Amino acid sequence: MIYPIHVYGSPVLHKVSEPVEDFDDDLAQLVEDMYETTVAAPGVGLAAPQIGLDMAMFVWVYEDHDGPERGVAINPTLLIEPIDTLEPDKLEDSEGCLSFPGYPFPLRRSPYAFLRAQNERGQWYELEAEGWFARILQHEYDHLQGRIFVDRLQGKTAKRVSQIMKAEKWGEPGIQWIPGEDSPYEEG
Repeated sequence: MIYPIHVYGSPVLHKVSEPVEDFDDDLAQLVEDMYETTVAAPGVGLAAPQIGLDMAMFVWVYEDHDGPERGVAINPTLLIEPIDTLEPDKLEDSEGCLSFPGYPFPLRRSPYAFLRAQNERGQWYELEAEGWFARILQHEYDHLQGRIFVDRLQGKTAKRVSQIMKAEKWGEPGIQWIPGEDSPYEEG
C-alpha cells in the first residue's frame, strides 16, 4: 500500500513522535508499506510522521553505501559527530524532503552517525554510517523530533523557505500528495 505523504504544516510533522510498543504483524506490514511508499515517491527515506502516523520509526532504501540497502529504525537514538561551521556546498550538501517536495537546499550535516534502534520484530541493533547514509539517518531522525530539514536553515535560505511556503500555500494541516499519482517533482 502506498501512503499519502503529508506536507509541511501537518501537526504530526511538528511534534516529537510517540514510541512504538506493539511489534506485531500490523507493524511488519506497515514497514513493508513504508518501503513501497519510499520507492514510489521516489525517496531514500521516510519517517512515520510523514505518512501521518505518530510513531517513532523510519525506513531507508539506499544502495550507495556499505550498509544494508534497506532498513527500519524503530524507537531510535542517534549519535553524531559535531557538525562543522563551514558554509554548506550547494551541490554536495544539498538535500530535499518528501514533506517539502521539490525544493532541495544545502545543509551541513555530520559526516558520521551511530544509530541504535529496533527492527520490526523488536530486536535491538546498532550500526554506524558515514557520508550520505549518515545524512539520511540524521534527516529521518529529525522527523521523529518534529523537525523538517528546512527548519534548520538560516538567513537568506530561511527567508526563501518562507516565500516558497507562501507561494505553495503550505503550512496548513491537511496538505498531502500521493506518490505515483500526483508527484510534486518535475519529470525529466
